Amino acid sequence: MSSFRALVLTQGADRKVSGEIQNLDESKLPVGDVMVAVDYSTLNYKDGLVLTSGGGLVKTWPHVGGVDFAGTVESSDNANFKPGDKVVLNGHRVGELHWGGYASKARVKGDWLVKLPSSISTKRAMAIGTAGYTSMLCVMALEKHGLTPASGEVLVTGAAGGVGSVAVAILAKLGFNVVAATGRPAEGDYLKALGATTIMDRKELTEAPDRPLLSERFAGVVDSVSGVMFARALAQIKYGGAAAVCGLAAGPAFPGSILPFILRGVSVYGIDSVMLPMAPRQEAWKRLGTDLPFDKLDSTVSEAGLGELMGLGPKILKGEIRGRVVVDVNK
Repeated sequence: MSSFRALVLTQGADRKVSGEIQNLDESKLPVGDVMVAVDYSTLNYKDGLVLTSGGGLVKTWPHVGGVDFAGTVESSDNANFKPGDKVVLNGHRVGELHWGGYASKARVKGDWLVKLPSSISTKRAMAIGTAGYTSMLCVMALEKHGLTPASGEVLVTGAAGGVGSVAVAILAKLGFNVVAATGRPAEGDYLKALGATTIMDRKELTEAPDRPLLSERFAGVVDSVSGVMFARALAQIKYGGAAAVCGLAAGPAFPGSILPFILRGVSVYGIDSVMLPMAPRQEAWKRLGTDLPFDKLDSTVSEAGLGELMGLGPKILKGEIRGRVVVDVNK
């Protein structure tokens, strides 16, 4: 068996996580029917939890995190994959219960993998990552609801983050009038370059609504924050509008009311990227290959090596990371 390089995480008695880059034998990899030579991984909010405290997501230590990876099939006992296939993995509790992408090799179930469209390289696949893939799912949900550019403004919360940045770029390319809400005013030019029409200071959404319905403004919302911000956005959705919700950076609870649902006919779509069936996964990646402007995606990306991840984990939890971080697992 050959060896591979990995960021191995351990949790101490104080629940703090420490990491060390190690060379491990392939026999250490979990059971699976496809071996992938990993090119790149990425950094998501959930990865930040694993890198700092485990976040209650990891049950067995030592552990290799990384909820996403992209690379090339090295060997396969799965009829759907052959050596040389370019693949991407998002979710399925990889990087949590199953060793993930912060390593130069991964062994997983082939049923968890998606073949990459020819238009998306492994590096760009990780510039997209779970955050961008989730953004596409949000857009698809709003489209399924019937929203079009003629419907009106679409609000994106946490717009300078990973989910928000990609959502802004996709919606703008599709012709939507995007309102980008951020707590970092200095990111205004960055968000406008992605296609945002209006920059909203997060402060406009951080006071709980003083009444259950506010003036109608937004045809749709992509929300990765929750909390008070979502409650205030919900109270401003126009009659028959919709929100796609996919995150809880401000916590799982929100001080909302049922009135937007029963008086304005507002719909809320919950977006799960982890255990989504294969057909919508494939559709989302197909759409990303055609509807995500790659020049704008590239402008959101910074690159890191495995050795930088322990320092980046706390930053993403504090909302200090702009856009997407691509992790070169071979650096």
